[in-house]
Amino acid sequence: MIRFESTPAPEGFDDVVTNGAAWLVRNATGRPIDFWGPFKPQLADAFRSLCAYSAMYEPVGTVDHFVSCDEDRNRAYDWTNYRYCSGWLNSSKQKLTSTDILDPFVVQDGWFRILLPSLQLVTTDAVPTDLRTTADFVLRRLHLRDDERVLRQRREWYRMFQEGELTLQGLAKKAPLIAAAVEAGLSG
Repeated sequence: MIRFESTPAPEGFDDVVTNGAAWLVRNATGRPIDFWGPFKPQLADAFRSLCAYSAMYEPVGTVDHFVSCDEDRNRAYDWTNYRYCSGWLNSSKQKLTSTDILDPFVVQDGWFRILLPSLQLVTTDAVPTDLRTTADFVLRRLHLRDDERVLRQRREWYRMFQEGELTLQGLAKKAPLIAAAVEAGLSG
């Protein structure tokens, strides 16, 4: 994980808020209707098309409600509650609450690093003591540490860099944690 900054809601998102609020008033139960879907491209842009959790390029991501609709339905149409995410990682959250997961808007750069050559993701000593248990839990629960699905992606980005198909600058855009590991190896 890397730090992401919250961005203002895109133009026209007020209609989502209005329509969503009206739907919530009419429907005390049930999954909120997806009024946010048309704004997924703007959310992807806000996250530089990187998954908020894997910190790798995600061309077909989903809208993750950081505070799930089960936890607080009133946040369903709140732009500041959205994170851009790989679909399978979003599904991995299942019934977790927002207090179980590190928010990509709270995470600081340097809290996580990729180990070379294994490409495993680990926490660093920079993670505040009170968040270490949560950080380790996130690595396990969201399959970020060493799950084969995420390792395959990392291996491909790393291979492309090693074989000259991608510059270090390009790698930093598509898989910034891998690029940071390469840079650390070059300077150390």
